[in-house]
Amino acid sequence: MAAVSGCAAPFAGPKAASFLPRKSPNAPSSAAYSGFRIGPRAPVYVGTRRGALRRSPRCEAGADLVEERTASRASSVSVLEQFKISADRYMKERSSIAVIGLSVHTAPVEMREKLAVPEAQWPRAIEELCSLNHIEEAAVLSTCNRMEIYVVALSWHRGIREVTEWMAKTSGVPVSELRQHLFMLRDSDATRHLFEVSAGLDSLVLGEGQILAQVKQVVRVGQGSRGLGKNIDRMFKDAITAGKRVRSETNISSGAVSVSSAAVELALMKLPKSHLPSARMLVIGAGKMGKLVIKHLAAKGCKRIMVVNRSVEKVDAIREEMKGVEIIYKPFTDMLSSAAEADVVFTSTASEAPLFLKEHVEALPPVSNAIGGVRFFIDISVPRNIGSCVSDLECARVYNVDDLKEVVEANKEDRLRKAMEAKAIITQELKRFEAWRDSLETVPTIKKLRSYADRIKASELEKCLQKIGDDVLTKKMRKAIEELSSGIVNKLLHGPLQHLRCDGSDSRTLDETLENMHALNRMFSLDTEKAILEQKIKAKENLLSLSLTSATISRNGDPHMVFSYREMVKGFLSSL
Repeated sequence: MAAVSGCAAPFAGPKAASFLPRKSPNAPSSAAYSGFRIGPRAPVYVGTRRGALRRSPRCEAGADLVEERTASRASSVSVLEQFKISADRYMKERSSIAVIGLSVHTAPVEMREKLAVPEAQWPRAIEELCSLNHIEEAAVLSTCNRMEIYVVALSWHRGIREVTEWMAKTSGVPVSELRQHLFMLRDSDATRHLFEVSAGLDSLVLGEGQILAQVKQVVRVGQGSRGLGKNIDRMFKDAITAGKRVRSETNISSGAVSVSSAAVELALMKLPKSHLPSARMLVIGAGKMGKLVIKHLAAKGCKRIMVVNRSVEKVDAIREEMKGVEIIYKPFTDMLSSAAEADVVFTSTASEAPLFLKEHVEALPPVSNAIGGVRFFIDISVPRNIGSCVSDLECARVYNVDDLKEVVEANKEDRLRKAMEAKAIITQELKRFEAWRDSLETVPTIKKLRSYADRIKASELEKCLQKIGDDVLTKKMRKAIEELSSGIVNKLLHGPLQHLRCDGSDSRTLDETLENMHALNRMFSLDTEKAILEQKIKAKENLLSLSLTSATISRNGDPHMVFSYREMVKGFLSSL
């Protein structure tokens, strides 16, 4: 799209490629792009009375532009005609909510990295997805553990195909390879998945809280860019509600489920609560496990941590990542002197020989009586870094991995029990969302019926007022007559509108409500389905027209017109 400047930027997605025949070198070679064969143009010749003459570069450039415009319009008309040909199916088929994506459960980190969308690019991604032919609404949830796209699709199969091809194009990963890692869910399954993600049930650590904040951020970014439609917006907000309820009503996020978090939790359990902020922490080893211990200590409010490691580079990296915590580096040669200044010692090194023996610990100065006069050694290394003989000392308490496993397993069982409670809460929230979405089915009929009744009321009211005459009609009489006519209309509409309700507040099923809706459509010739379809086709026509005009203006190079059309396109996209 680099060849089209200015106004072409908002149409940088795959749909724009269908309007303006451009093919990205990274785009997958699928049937969706088979109509555009990009290659070197052969010399153009023009027939004249004297034979074939080669065009001048200027004439050729002008002809090329005409041909490109013609080809663009032809492809645009083709897209629109396909949409109109499918009209009957769209009138019968309800738009589907779908999620297409991959997560830590389905794809390795190398694949997730290729498809990750930075938060700053979420608005543009939403804009590109919404410009696809069969996508009405879209949202992007991209974290270190997952990349998921939520859409409302006019057609399930075509919408999935378009989103999959968009993912392949933006990531450079072929569709065939991408499909090996993707999962796809539809309607209630897609909604339930988002609710479970928000509640932390789909996370590596059951009930972790960071994902809820990330789901909230999707809503904030989407609303800021006005890219979320009513269905996706409501679904994400209900997912946030479900996530909050699960955490507050089940307390699922409490309890350690990893060795490192269990080590920290155990240490905090053993220390007097009044001295937790002032307790001196020492971590020996800055590898993966040591880093996790430091992170968990920081999460529990520890502001100063001493770290012993063979090299300073790993400690510097941790310090850079956790700027809110004072991390003090000590070399391995200072291990014993550092332990003398600590109340709790965590060990997590690959040393095959014990780092602390009985004589080492005996030589350490006693800890404060406020702490209990006992120094805690929490050994999460295999082989163990603390000699078994240290347990014989009264001034020391030693815990190893086997001790921690009991804490972890106990917490896992507790979390699994809470997960069952969480799923019950999610089912309640899912029913509320589905009832709300079902109620949308009848909104066009309600509006059309109300409009039809108001037109009749206005017409008959005007006839009545003309018969009475202005010379007899007072303001009080006019007001009374208008209120009378409105009251009659409202009373007559009350029954039919009640039978169009489907919000879960009564026992009426969706099928019954839809039967009532279709009956009213037939009786009053409301034709709501046709009106909705015509509105969608008109929106696509406007989008096609704007994209073609923007490309033409950009090529002509008038900066004022380019700016005007760019603003027009932005306004139109925001109104969809």
